[in-house]
Amino acid sequence: MDEFYKSAYCYLLEHNVLCLATSTQDSSWVAPVFYSVYNTQIIFLSAPHTRHCKNIALNQKVSASIQEDYKDWAEIKGIQLEGTVSRIEDESVPMVVEAYSKKFPIIGNEAPQEIRNALDKVGWFGLTVERLFFTDNSKGLGHRAELNPAHLFEN
Repeated sequence: MDEFYKSAYCYLLEHNVLCLATSTQDSSWVAPVFYSVYNTQIIFLSAPHTRHCKNIALNQKVSASIQEDYKDWAEIKGIQLEGTVSRIEDESVPMVVEAYSKKFPIIGNEAPQEIRNALDKVGWFGLTVERLFFTDNSKGLGHRAELNPAHLFEN
């Protein structure tokens, strides 16, 4: 894996919030979600009654971005991606929960009752990335490249 892929993968692992854009035929919506990486997917949890989950039920195609709130243009880095989201409801759920709880221990075995109650009401989702762009202005203003998701998730 070359340095730009490594840099993008580290950026993906080091950040916590993904801005998830969903749409239907009549509307679009964006929602920030905490995420983790599991195998070749970006995983997140959310309540089925939310607007973005309702949109996903109608249209699994999404786009997303991961970035910080930079003040200096020369420092801007970020990921833009598009892909397909599906609900995770099979035997992989316990492994997904374990991977997610490594990044966010508050949902683990020692979770407060309030968190455990909330987890009973959410669904687990996997975003399969189909296209991904990484911007890194520290390499030069406007330095942006499309990366092959299959190569990005190789470890």
